[in-house]
Amino acid sequence: MSVQNLNNPDPFAEEGDPLAENQDVGSQANYIHIRVQQRNGRKTLTTLQGVPKEYDQKKILKAFKKEFACNGTLVDDEKMGQVIQLQGDQRVKIRDFLVENGIDRATIKVHGF
Repeated sequence: MSVQNLNNPDPFAEEGDPLAENQDVGSQANYIHIRVQQRNGRKTLTTLQGVPKEYDQKKILKAFKKEFACNGTLVDDEKMGQVIQLQGDQRVKIRDFLVENGIDRATIKVHGF
């Protein structure tokens, strides 16, 4: 007698699990991911990745820095592509800025604590 339940080793792979081994980083239906990372003490760092290629990320970064009065940089990552990093917790401000400028709210994922 064989057990049929053990044939599928990863039940969440077809649901777009970000930890699945057989997926590329950009394959999650082209979502824009906004994350916050804890630095030392109360300091935080906000990262933005997955911005479509038709947008100039240097101009987006310049607009973010001017609008939010914070410093930021553009980092090249071999897995994630170009990632925008901003000082402080700017998740809600970034989401609102992107929605106001014509990016669909359904394609933006906000992560964090």
